Parts: sequence; C-alpha cells; structure tokens
Amino acid sequence: IFHFGTLSMTNEPAISATKEAISTAKQAGCLISFDPNLRLSLWKSVDDAIAAMEYGFTQCDILKISDDEIQFFSGLKDYDAGIHCLLEKYQIPLIFLTLGKHGSRAYYKGMRVEAPGYSVQTIDTTGAGDTFCGCILNAVLEYGIDGMKVEKIIKSTLQFGNAAAALVTTKKGAILSMPEICEVKQLVFVQ
Repeated sequence: IFHFGTLSMTNEPAISATKEAISTAKQAGCLISFDPNLRLSLWKSVDDAIAAMEYGFTQCDILKISDDEIQFFSGLKDYDAGIHCLLEKYQIPLIFLTLGKHGSRAYYKGMRVEAPGYSVQTIDTTGAGDTFCGCILNAVLEYGIDGMKVEKIIKSTLQFGNAAAALVTTKKGAILSMPEICEVKQLVFVQ
C-alpha cells in the first residue's frame, strides 16, 4: 500500500514528487491509500485544497476521510449523502469515514458498516486520525482488499481502529502516544 495525503501537496517540489511516487506505486501494483488530512491554513487558497483533494480521490483505492472533511468537500451535512457523492463521482472501492468520539463507518461494495467509538478521558486529539488510518491499512494488508467484503472483518477493523485512536487521545502528542496492540485489544474487549 502506498499512502499519501494533501499535506505533501501544498507546494512544489513536493507536489510533483508526490504525483511521481503515486505513479511509480501504481506501476508496481500497489494499492493507493489517501487521507485528505485537510489543514486549510497550509493552502494558498481553498480552491487549491479542493483540487488536491479531488486529485487524491481520483488516485486512491482506499480513502480515509473525516466527518469534517466530507462535509467540507461535499457541502452536505449528512455523511452518508456526502460519501454517496464521492462514490458516484470517483468510484473509490473502499472508504473509511471517521466520526471522532462517535466511531467510524466503512463503505465497500454497497455495504455500510459502522462501529461506535470508545469513551476515554481525552487530553489531545493529535494523531488520532493517523492512528486509525494505520490500523485500517494494517487490516487491508492482513486480509486483502477483497477480504473487506466480509462484514465481520470490516466491523472488527473499525473497532480496532476506533480503540487505538481513542487511546492516542489519552496522552499528549502523536507518535509517543500510540498504544501497544495489547492495550488496544484490552479496550476492545472491555467495552
């Protein structure tokens, strides 16, 4: 899996390098994963940010998008309606929607699977989305993208990603806050 986001597409030469890396990864047969990770303050204009998001949508096999990002891009308040617009326009095979403390959803081959979030004492949300994304990509590597057609696998993937993301928020920072697998499993099985 080759993963990218819009953060590397705010300026040259990073834009060209990112596009070349995506092309190379596709030629090598990699799945392409995209996280808009929208930070408007990094962009010269909103139009540039939207163009980068659209480029990502045209390239990816797997999309991780947040509730705020889908509302921003689609202009719709209803998350499912926003996702439906993306599916119609870009035919992205596998989409994961994060809903913060409310959990997440996955959309794959007409299925919509949802898993609730975990109640924790949140200190800092930095790194939660990236942690969730890492967990779901690990599951795609383990089961294959075709393995995601099994609802039970998608549900357990969402639960694990939600738990790991929740645990990250209980500490300050991102990388040093990432939990061990045993900590994630404990939260999944406790609640």
